[in-house]
Amino acid sequence: MNKNNNAVAASNVRIGINPLTWTNDDLPSLGADTPLEVCLSEARQAGYSGIELGNKFPRDPAVLGPILQEHDLSLVSGWYSARLMERSAEQEITAMQDHLNLLKALGSDVMVFAEVTNCIHGDLSAPLSQRPGMTEEQWVEYAKRITQVADYMAEQGVKLAYHHHMGTVIETAKEVDKLMAMTGDNVGLLLDTGHITFAGGDPLEMAKKHAKRIVHVHCKDIRPSILKENLNRDSAFLNAVLDGVYTVPGDGSIDYAPIFDVLKSVDYQGWIVVEAEQDPAIAHPLTYATMGYEYLSSNLQQAGFAI
Repeated sequence: MNKNNNAVAASNVRIGINPLTWTNDDLPSLGADTPLEVCLSEARQAGYSGIELGNKFPRDPAVLGPILQEHDLSLVSGWYSARLMERSAEQEITAMQDHLNLLKALGSDVMVFAEVTNCIHGDLSAPLSQRPGMTEEQWVEYAKRITQVADYMAEQGVKLAYHHHMGTVIETAKEVDKLMAMTGDNVGLLLDTGHITFAGGDPLEMAKKHAKRIVHVHCKDIRPSILKENLNRDSAFLNAVLDGVYTVPGDGSIDYAPIFDVLKSVDYQGWIVVEAEQDPAIAHPLTYATMGYEYLSSNLQQAGFAI
């Protein structure tokens, strides 16, 4: 048994990272030449005990499992692109089977779930003002469908962690509030500190309001001056990323200490994940990964979490 597995019983949170630090899924040219081996070895070197899926990861658990084990890393979770605005719940459940089975086979108990119907976050030519929306009738149907999917996933031992995201149909704090109010308890929330700040919300207020529904946490920090410039220009999401709007926690304007206090108050048990997409040619991945780990580790322990 590796030391990460030994630590599970003693820890109530674990610190993971997303491979976006090294290679970008939405803009594959960023870090295109970085091998998966470098990503995994540097993630472990920086201190992380787990990593989320990225576009360079093999999707066969028999192949991926030994690779992660070799690097002493657990599989945290992985992004799933849902199309519940277009599909029935039954169709979505069928579509997610390969992804769900990969997570289950490798011991992950949470799925990063985002609605991508008509999304624009991967389009360099689309200003964020052109993102999709839902009518009230669509909201009612969507809430019913996602609750059904989440209930199914719960039966499979995997929590649905809804990822509010810039350029998608559920982006703002008001929209997250609506989703939580209209859905069943098995629809969990992924608190993404950087995305809600970008969308004009307050991650601390979101944590307070929905603490008991939070099942996964993405920590990315914001550079306020770059955010302001991109909002003023109504930039495409990826243009803001290329400009450096995001960074690792502790390197921007978000105060994480009170957020972690809220999570501790509800005995949050799960992963805390650094997910700060930057251009790896500008933001040296190992340097920033290490910076993020050290900041999170210190602040989580100050909040009373065992790491």
